[in-house]
Amino acid sequence: MRRTLPIALMALMVGTALPAIALEGPIPAKLGETASAPAAAAKPRVVIVATGGTIAGAGADAANSATYQAAKVPVDKLIAAVPAIAGVADVRGEQAFQIASESFTNAQLIELAKKVSALVKRDDVDGVVVTHGTDTVEETAYFLDLVVKTDKPIVMVASMRPSTAISADGALNLLDAVTVAGAKDARAKGVLLTMNDEIQAGRDTTKRVNIKPSAFFSQWGPLGMVVEGKTYWFRAPVKRHGTTSEFNIDGIDSLPEVAIVYGSGNMHPEAYTSAVAGGAKAIIHAGTGNGSVAGYLVDTLKDIRSKGVQIIRSSRVGDGFVLRNAEQPDDKYDWVVAHDLNPQKAKILAAVALTKTQDSKELQRIFWEY
Repeated sequence: MRRTLPIALMALMVGTALPAIALEGPIPAKLGETASAPAAAAKPRVVIVATGGTIAGAGADAANSATYQAAKVPVDKLIAAVPAIAGVADVRGEQAFQIASESFTNAQLIELAKKVSALVKRDDVDGVVVTHGTDTVEETAYFLDLVVKTDKPIVMVASMRPSTAISADGALNLLDAVTVAGAKDARAKGVLLTMNDEIQAGRDTTKRVNIKPSAFFSQWGPLGMVVEGKTYWFRAPVKRHGTTSEFNIDGIDSLPEVAIVYGSGNMHPEAYTSAVAGGAKAIIHAGTGNGSVAGYLVDTLKDIRSKGVQIIRSSRVGDGFVLRNAEQPDDKYDWVVAHDLNPQKAKILAAVALTKTQDSKELQRIFWEY
């Protein structure tokens, strides 16, 4: 039988170099040196600002997914209940409020916005998460979108079921929110809402279901998704927000009163006149269809406008947008249209805009741009 020498030995005998493939594996440290592992990448620094809501709620029984008390669990326990967060970011919590979101007032909106604005100005904060109740999270998200001038991620998060429910959705929502708040690719996209694996634009998203985790929708679709700790993006917002906004919470200490009157058949003028008597500086008409105004109400709204109160036509319809000078001659009556904003978001924008201008043409420009 013929024997062959190993390749390495043959190479040494003939004085040729070993092929590179023979040098697989780590190169050993030289004498006197120690091998060191590459430095781990620094984790993003995220602050969780808690305001209460269902995500901090508790029910009497694990089977209670819709019957519970909101705003019971403090922020430190919310964080401790999701240990995986520690692997995503360096997180600390601050308790701003402990309330159900239907109880939010303008004063609390301003206080929260000033807190978030101060946080994002800090060099040791890369992103902010705000826990919130679902009932008005869309309004708070849009308000922050308008008045906090930053490109750092601000992520709203909520849940439809309390932490005590068998099928609680809050833990994963919170983990996803921290992931997005710490992601560099989430910068400059405005205030976001992360729920049910989706990343929604705070401006666009709205609550359409009251008893399912898949409660929030945007007619323009989500911006992206979070899947197994990774962000995936599919579109970007085009309306003004953050650093491109002309509004700044640092200069806002109060908001004017804005009322919403919901459109239906057989309406009564008193719904509008009583809002004016209560101090409303603008009325959002949540009209049927294309923001329609019943013929028997037109004179009432014209009279209200003549007294300096703004009339803004929105729609009670979930999708679409209100066309100017369709259904009503807005130019002639000096009314404003809300474009694609639903009544509650139109209320937020009107209140913010009225801190700068009382001119209806300027208000209409703002509704087009934001």
